[in-house]
Amino acid sequence: MGLHGLFGQRLAGDLGRQRDYMVRHDLAGRGIRNPRVLEAMARVPRELFVPPELVFEAYADRALPIAGGQTISQPYMVALMIERLELSGGETVLEVGAGSGYAAAVLSRICNWVVAIERISTLAEAAAGRLQGLGCANVEIHIGDGRAGYPAGAPYEGILVSAAAAAPPPALLAQLAAGGRLVIPIGTEDGIQELVCFRRRVGGTVAEPGLACRFVPLVAGTADGEEEGSNKSGDPEASGPVP
Repeated sequence: MGLHGLFGQRLAGDLGRQRDYMVRHDLAGRGIRNPRVLEAMARVPRELFVPPELVFEAYADRALPIAGGQTISQPYMVALMIERLELSGGETVLEVGAGSGYAAAVLSRICNWVVAIERISTLAEAAAGRLQGLGCANVEIHIGDGRAGYPAGAPYEGILVSAAAAAPPPALLAQLAAGGRLVIPIGTEDGIQELVCFRRRVGGTVAEPGLACRFVPLVAGTADGEEEGSNKSGDPEASGPVP
């Protein structure tokens, strides 16, 4: 085996140990209990979703910068938000704010189908490539306005929003299946935000509050100069809890 191959093996082993530590210490150690979530987080290589210069920081429990001035959320927040969706395996889930594709990759290990919306076309295209490379054939990524959701794929048993809004967008609530859960940070960019789960019941929705958090705002529309479209991985933002 050459020096390059040996280095690659050692790097992969080191990153694998860091991932295992993240799951045990930063996730399970901080209260994430759902075994499906923990298993999915242990299987998805976060180093593939961060810039090459940040590979050695991939398993630090914090948000990291990615392209387009956006961020990849900290692992604990990704796990917590997905855990609050209460997925059992057969659901179709909508993710608003696909970013690097990391959360979609985790979701793909837990539910039946993932529809992800991203407003920046370059991010959406790069995420689709990563997901295809990982064999995530049950994820489709669309370029569009996340506040409008994706009606063609509705209803959704779970909707995950990785950006804050003053109130849950009506279009997203309308796309929830009966009993479905919408997990979204509620609040203003410069004020208090809270991670809230909206559960659809007969006759309306029930809000279930959660921990204080800090996310970038949910922006309407697509990025300037970009056209709406879609990318299917199966077919050839700062975020985190308030300290």
